[in-house]
Amino acid sequence: MALDEAAATTAASELDSVGGGGMSSEEQVAARPLLSPPSPAPPSASAAAPAQESVEELDRRYAPYARRDAYGPMGLGPIGAAEAARLAFAAVVLVPLRVVAGVLVLVAYYLVCRVCTLRVEEERGGGEGDGYARLEGWRREGVVRCGRALARAMMFVFGFYWIREYDCRFPDAEEEQMDQSKEIERPGAIVSNHVSYVDILYNMSAFFPSFVAKRSVARLPLVGLISKCLGCIFVQRESKTSDFKGVSDAIAGRIWLVTLLLEALAALLGFFMLNLTSHRGAVTERIQRAHQQKNAPMMLLFPEGTTTNGDYLLPFKTGAFLAKAPVQPVILRYPYKRFNPAWESMSGVRHVFLLLCQFVNYLEVIHLPVYYPSEQEKDDPKLYANNVRKLMAVEGNLILSDLGLAEKRVYHAALNGNSLPRALHQKAD
Repeated sequence: MALDEAAATTAASELDSVGGGGMSSEEQVAARPLLSPPSPAPPSASAAAPAQESVEELDRRYAPYARRDAYGPMGLGPIGAAEAARLAFAAVVLVPLRVVAGVLVLVAYYLVCRVCTLRVEEERGGGEGDGYARLEGWRREGVVRCGRALARAMMFVFGFYWIREYDCRFPDAEEEQMDQSKEIERPGAIVSNHVSYVDILYNMSAFFPSFVAKRSVARLPLVGLISKCLGCIFVQRESKTSDFKGVSDAIAGRIWLVTLLLEALAALLGFFMLNLTSHRGAVTERIQRAHQQKNAPMMLLFPEGTTTNGDYLLPFKTGAFLAKAPVQPVILRYPYKRFNPAWESMSGVRHVFLLLCQFVNYLEVIHLPVYYPSEQEKDDPKLYANNVRKLMAVEGNLILSDLGLAEKRVYHAALNGNSLPRALHQKAD
């Protein structure tokens, strides 16, 4: 089963540090298929115990990526009869209704974007292209207002009926008057912890920012025009494989509603499954523009570079902080009872299915005050990133972790029964 190890590309230095000479203890663990199908001969109780202990040990060592919900690692854990009956009912009744509703929302917004871009020439300057990010007047107003409303409607379709928001952006009146100059400074980017593809939908409903997306997203039916109206920065980075693409191809022409929704979700994944190292210039330029121009959309960036289970905060990359502009920190938490919406150690298709099968999903959001960098932080992006990270960890009650993508791939390789070298050197989507 494909995992979300395609969230970003591992640097060569990381590969050397993790995959050095000799078989380390992590390599030996990763080489053992912990969750592979059992052999024809039933294992004895004494033989099964060490494997279970190994899974628990891995979950402790790679805690930011471990799933602890009712469905277990990779969503393949044993479930009771009541949960199985609930899933069966949801698969027959709830999932089809939500698929139809999701496609209707998507088509509705496509029509809005089509009307608002009539007789408007798409901007293609600068190599990356701006799409329709610089629409003005009623056109921009229609795209933004309808986009925010329909993004919230899509979250409702996914079962996020209520979103609890804690707004800390406006401190005491005394503090508001301390530095009037800061009030006119607009943040250039939104920085958020990364838990799920649902993060994208929420931020669209709250801020309507721009993203960085693969060039292939611009060519998708319906979603392509929508992404251009969002002002996405398109980069030449094609994926070799995709869970969603494989499923879509298998059912194309037969269940077109499901195909369309899966393509939309694939586009959401395409917004953040990228390595931004080679595109920092375009991102920095867009952040500076958003900081200086009131009508320019802010950029949404996930500095961790990959997802976690929602309880941890990984080290921040510096891409969002190179522009020296203020940033808007946002913390997302997904409380759950049975299924954790965090997209971790599970294929995209299975995750979407289980998410749609939940009658109610929960989301809590903390909006922190705009973070204005000091002169020292402007000169040192790493210091700027680390200070924002520490603030978000304290305010969001998140645990700081030093693990990164290399360790995540070791953990996923062990769960999937793949050898460590292949897991580390496998190309990202």
